[in-house]
Amino acid sequence: MATAVTAYYFCPDRVSRKMGRLCQTRTPLMLCVKNVSLRLPESRLLTNVNFTVDKGDIVTLMGPSGCGKSTLFSWMIGALAGQFSCTGELWLNEQRIDMLPTAQRQIGILFQDALLFDQFSVGQNLLLALPATLKGNARRNAVNDALERSGLDGAFHQDPATLSGGQRARVALLRALLAQPKALLLDEPFSRLDVALRDNFRHWVFSEIRAMAIPVVQVTHDLQDIPPDSPVLDMAQWSENYNKLR
Repeated sequence: MATAVTAYYFCPDRVSRKMGRLCQTRTPLMLCVKNVSLRLPESRLLTNVNFTVDKGDIVTLMGPSGCGKSTLFSWMIGALAGQFSCTGELWLNEQRIDMLPTAQRQIGILFQDALLFDQFSVGQNLLLALPATLKGNARRNAVNDALERSGLDGAFHQDPATLSGGQRARVALLRALLAQPKALLLDEPFSRLDVALRDNFRHWVFSEIRAMAIPVVQVTHDLQDIPPDSPVLDMAQWSENYNKLR
């Protein structure tokens, strides 16, 4: 089990700091980062990162640009750039997965840019995400149900290029969820949306992922993105680059 770390809890009406133990859990359905250190040939980026996310929880990582948030995500999904080296472990549901290829880790990720295949229709984009175990009419039904749930009923044959920014963001999230990940990473998924769209989309995203009861980690610079009473981890405690600039 990973070492407990200090968690910062942001309340809706004020910001307060409380001690929290993220590694206490009674169920095996969790994501655990254990003693992870990332470095470049000439410098260390992150040192001894430890945290655990229980099922249904959304943990937020915050910190200044360059502190290693996105690099940590790249390592978690198995896409760390070659110039980095890493020690430590990644566990999901009591299985160590950091040695597995990306496709076998069962971790989904949603980026700040809604990356869709514009040569395919909305429905085809979503069909591509479905696991191979889902066969026949069940595949089309799963996509139609997801579109209806997200307020995009009838958009199956629509060209992604005709979607608004908010609609593209919803399709991107649906694609991540239809893949049935065991954990999900959110890399500033709300930052590109207009302020008018952001609040409703944020609420919808958190409702969808909590219904799946999977562990979720998000990166953001915006306090409004943090769900009420959810733990927030300050990346500065692990970041060598940040500490050198202080």
